[in-house]
Amino acid sequence: MISSTANPYVKRIRSLAADRRERRRERIVVLEGVRLLADALASGAKIELALYDTDQLAASSAGQALLVQLAPLTQAYPATARVVAAAADTMTPQGVVALAHWPEIAPGAPGIALVIDGVQDPGNLGTLLRSAEAVGVMQVFCTSGTVDAYAPKVVRGAMGAYFRLAIGQDLSWEQVGERLANVDQIYAADASATLPYYAVDWRQRAALVIGSEAHGLSEAARSYATRLVGIPMRGQAESLNAAVAGSILLFEALRQRSLGRS
Repeated sequence: MISSTANPYVKRIRSLAADRRERRRERIVVLEGVRLLADALASGAKIELALYDTDQLAASSAGQALLVQLAPLTQAYPATARVVAAAADTMTPQGVVALAHWPEIAPGAPGIALVIDGVQDPGNLGTLLRSAEAVGVMQVFCTSGTVDAYAPKVVRGAMGAYFRLAIGQDLSWEQVGERLANVDQIYAADASATLPYYAVDWRQRAALVIGSEAHGLSEAARSYATRLVGIPMRGQAESLNAAVAGSILLFEALRQRSLGRS
């Protein structure tokens, strides 16, 4: 059992959690928590390293099931609670921290593409990715200036979406435009838009653009968008946050594609 917080495995996990360039160079994602790691394993993720606290995992049925999966892995090591806490990024670790290789996911069936245009909040991006996977988005494109899609806080927010969703990041708008050449419409969410989101025909091949929380859509995004769409509101709030707005539009697209526009 690993009992020293100075163990090189702990240092490696912490280094990758903190260093975006190192994560990119090695194409590694840091996974923390029972549900996230179980979801990764169920999706066929390649685990490079895992540290786990046997006692903490054994205290829940989900943890016990994960212990069964970890037992045959030569790259998974039991560790003390102190060691797992030292490797973890959260204040209350759930008994397991792991490293996995970035999945190589091919784009899904033609449908809705999601473009993230400069979203900076990790929680918002994580939620958007989770919603995108839930509605069957074809592919996600993150433009330059968007928070790192593989940052630990984003990963926790997105849960298992990473292992079932094609994600491209650090893309210029020229690159995004090339990848969207075959879509019929590029809709960009904007608080001042007069076209309500439910009046859009989401059954066609389309892309949805979600802009920055603080600055809204970039000029490049506006230049590529064919229409601006908004969410009508009755209250005093000027706008919704990026994750809420994007999720509302994505699920309307799913509703129409499943049930029609009526």
